[in-house]
Amino acid sequence: MFKALQLHQDDAGKTLAKIVELENHHLPEGNVTVDVQYSSLNYKDGLAITGTGKIIRDFPMVPGIDFVGTVSDSEDPRYQVGDQVILTGWGVGERHWGGMSQRARVNGDWLVPLPETLSPEQAMAIGTAGLTAMLCVQALEQAGIKPEQGPILVTGASGGVGSVAVTLLAKAGYEVHAVTGRADNSDWLKALGAHTVVPRSEFEGPARPLDKAIWAGAVDTVGGSILAKLLSQMAYDGAVAACGLAASYDLPTTVMPFILRGVKLLGVDSVMCPYERRMAAWQRLCTDLGQQHFDAFSTVAHLDEVPQLAEKIIQGQVRGRVLIKP
Repeated sequence: MFKALQLHQDDAGKTLAKIVELENHHLPEGNVTVDVQYSSLNYKDGLAITGTGKIIRDFPMVPGIDFVGTVSDSEDPRYQVGDQVILTGWGVGERHWGGMSQRARVNGDWLVPLPETLSPEQAMAIGTAGLTAMLCVQALEQAGIKPEQGPILVTGASGGVGSVAVTLLAKAGYEVHAVTGRADNSDWLKALGAHTVVPRSEFEGPARPLDKAIWAGAVDTVGGSILAKLLSQMAYDGAVAACGLAASYDLPTTVMPFILRGVKLLGVDSVMCPYERRMAAWQRLCTDLGQQHFDAFSTVAHLDEVPQLAEKIIQGQVRGRVLIKP
């Protein structure tokens, strides 16, 4: 028997979360079974657990879009019993039972080995959010954005992706300006490496087609009118790595930043990211995030706390990363 947080839907279409006890035969199909040590709470998990977004189509579902754990059974020759592995993405926690459970069964193609220099707790302090942040940083670097070109803006900086992006960019030598709607997080963001903390209110409201050119690059986690205003303020030949839609999936902008300033909008996806790119990102995360980052960055919660935390994360009231210990 093992415990899991399971989502159900009532006759009115409301999503209900409860802790259940299950047996191995309840697990979905897959060729690797993992004893989960940690999952983490991401914005997408918050949408799924609260029923705010149309994340889950089939019920019952175990949420948790990432996890780290130890292989307990494997039909995949790449993974042996006792191996420690990480999973991020691939529809886990959406279409396939996820990590908010003491046990998971998945496809071995979705796993990567836990790097030797990371503990399981550190791996989930990074998790999907940290992997996505690193992919954004690498996208800006591949677009040729260098620290000497000017400041970098990070939106949604208090969240999981944004706060890791602040840390990674600052360590790489960029001058990072962090946008947040929570003024009480200013000191924390500066401790992570932010040069300046910018109130979110400065990016709300309609955007001009072109505004004063300020930013050499940006990581955007929110979308909507904030991304539109950010695009209007990009410097010539700048680039924006966009990876989220916490504010909106709409983009009320014009083509002017792209054709008059040569701005590049780079879509970043971590869900279907190929194995080689995942491993390169994880190896870089091992070297670019120090222990001080982990100490200041994450908290640990248990399954019974998840529904309340899910409400908080979609309201923007969760700072950094929350690890779930099933």
